[in-house]
Amino acid sequence: MALLVLRMNPIVITKSHVHVHEDELAGREADALVLTGEERRWGRRRVTTRAGRALHLALPTGSGLTPGDVIHVDADWYVRVEAAPEPVLVVRPASCAEAVRVAFEVGNRHFTLAVDGDRLLIPDDPAMVQLLDRLGFAYERVETAFVPIGAGHRHE
Repeated sequence: MALLVLRMNPIVITKSHVHVHEDELAGREADALVLTGEERRWGRRRVTTRAGRALHLALPTGSGLTPGDVIHVDADWYVRVEAAPEPVLVVRPASCAEAVRVAFEVGNRHFTLAVDGDRLLIPDDPAMVQLLDRLGFAYERVETAFVPIGAGHRHE
């Protein structure tokens, strides 16, 4: 006996956020698209929400997704972008000069950087570990949301 499976076409997301007021979302099921900092930069790909809904991202070139933004509103549900916890290196600069030096060195290698209070967050990457060790900056490894302040790019 053959089993017939009906699949709805995935929703295509063409804008990085929908202008909607929180009160308009009341009564709708909240769903989330949980992505790392790097994944939020990939504007064209297939993704699955926390609730298992298939979406196709078809964002304009150069755009990305920002945690907290709503990217789709349906009759009964909506999707909000969330930052996935990911491995990062945390540097707590002792001075403004140290903070500038770390930011310069990380950016000079085309890596992104996030600022979280008095902490600088850097992707946990062997090249960044080597850089921080060479410069003598203390760091710790943690897993947290990474929301970089710049786009950055790597030469891979």
